Amino acid sequence: MTGTNPESDMSQPESVEVRKSARFNVWFLVPLGVFVGLALFMGLGLQHDPHEVPSPFIGKPAPSFRLPLLEGEGTFSPADYRGKVWMLNVWASWCVSCREEHPILLKYARLHQVPLVGLDYKDDPDAGRKWVDQYGNPYTLTAMDQDGRVGIDYGVYGVPETYVIDGNGVIRYKQIGPITEDVLQKTLLPLLEKLQK
Repeated sequence: MTGTNPESDMSQPESVEVRKSARFNVWFLVPLGVFVGLALFMGLGLQHDPHEVPSPFIGKPAPSFRLPLLEGEGTFSPADYRGKVWMLNVWASWCVSCREEHPILLKYARLHQVPLVGLDYKDDPDAGRKWVDQYGNPYTLTAMDQDGRVGIDYGVYGVPETYVIDGNGVIRYKQIGPITEDVLQKTLLPLLEKLQK
């Protein structure tokens, strides 16, 4: 009769259980690690202002164009404002966020800081004219970009967007999304004052 150790026979099933338990714990940690990583990534992303997306156009000449005016006869080109600081605001009558920023633009227009040029983007001209008549016209003039080609040249993500262009025709700032009171007071007005000196 071969001698067997009862303790060793009992420990074998126990060690299998311990190995299974350890394997389970390792697989449990993988999704936990992924979750923690995603939470950190999202937390860092929330600290960045989505309106301050870096633009490859900052510091480069504003793309050239010549477009018909929304109201009246004639055309507009950035070359017409060479030597002047000005702003280009891309908007449309179908744009809900444009209504949100419109009172700020009207307030800005009363300051007479620098010319504010509107770019009516992918819009029906009659709808654009009606919109300006209904809500007020903050623009020095408005050009019509019906097919959206100029918007593409300027890297428009969506409307509204606003560009500050210096006297040399160089884009110095791009605002993605509506201009808020905070953006107007803390970013745009100080920048415009600096550029005009």
